[in-house]
Amino acid sequence: MDDNPRGTVAAVEKIDDVAVEMPAPQVSERRPLSVSGWPMLGLALLMVIAGILVLNRATETASSALAAAGILLLLVAILLLSGMMAIAPGEARVVQLLGRYLGTVRTDGLRWVVPLTQKRKISTRIRNHETGVAKVNDLDGNPIEMAAVVVWQVEDTAKAVFEVDDFVEFVSIQTETAVRHIAGSYPYDSHDSGQLSLRDNADEITGRLSAEISARVASAGVKVIESRITRLSYAPEIAQAMLRRQQAGAVVAARRQIVEGAVGMVEAALHRLDAADVVDLDDERKATMVSNLLVVLCGDRDVQPVVNTGSLYQ
Repeated sequence: MDDNPRGTVAAVEKIDDVAVEMPAPQVSERRPLSVSGWPMLGLALLMVIAGILVLNRATETASSALAAAGILLLLVAILLLSGMMAIAPGEARVVQLLGRYLGTVRTDGLRWVVPLTQKRKISTRIRNHETGVAKVNDLDGNPIEMAAVVVWQVEDTAKAVFEVDDFVEFVSIQTETAVRHIAGSYPYDSHDSGQLSLRDNADEITGRLSAEISARVASAGVKVIESRITRLSYAPEIAQAMLRRQQAGAVVAARRQIVEGAVGMVEAALHRLDAADVVDLDDERKATMVSNLLVVLCGDRDVQPVVNTGSLYQ
C-alpha cells in the first residue's frame, strides 16, 4: 500500500459521545522486496573466496587488472552481506533507504533486502502495560483512586515507527489519559437503577475503556487486545465517610426487607386467625397484636416478654 498523501483529514473516533480526535496516519505498513538470505549468503561467500584467489594471483603476476578485479569482487560481497538480516519469531524489521520507507519484513529466519538500507527492529509480541494509581474525581466529584492494565500489540509497524516518536511511551500516556477520562465520566456508586457506575458495572466500563484506548492509540499502529481495571477505591481522605455511607445504605436496605417480611407475616397471622375463628379480635386488639408482632419481628435484639394477667382494657 502506498503512503497516504499529506494533509489527510484527521481521524475522529466517537466514544461515549466524546470525540477522540487523532491525526490521520501518513504511512501504512507494506512488504518490501526481500528474499531468503541463504542463497545470497552463499553467493557472497563465493565472491569473497574468488576475490581472495584473484588477489593472490594478481600478487604473483603483478597484474593491476587482476588486483582491481579482486578488490571489486570483495566490495560486491561486502555489499551483498550488508543486505543480510536475521529475524526472530515475534519480531519485524522496518527497512529504510536514504530515509525513505521501503517496507516491513515479518518473515522470520535469514532474509536479504536491498543493500545499504537501515533496518530497525520492532517487537510484535503481546505486551502488558499497567498504569500508575490515578487520583481523580468521579462524576459526583468524589476523589477516587483507579488503575488499569492494558494488553496490547504492535499491529502496523510503519505507523508505530513514523507516526510517533516513541510508541511505547505514547501507549503509556494515552492509556493513563483514557483511565482518567473514564473515571471522571461515571460515578463510583450508582444512585439510579439505570445509571452505570464504576463499582457495579465493571464489564461495561472496561469495555468502554478498551474502546477509548483503542481509538487513542490506533494512529500509532497499536492494537488493544484487552484492558481491565486493577484498582478502584475511594481516596483515603473520604474512604471512612464513604464506608459509613455504604454501611448505612446496607442497613436501610436490610431493614426495608425485614419490615416487608414482617408485614407479610403479620398479615398471614391475622388472616389465619380469622379463618380458623380462634379468637374474635376487634380493631383495637388487632392494632395491639400488629404492634407487638412488628416489635418482635423487626427488633434487632431479643424481646423481653410481658405477661398481662388482667384485661386488655385495664
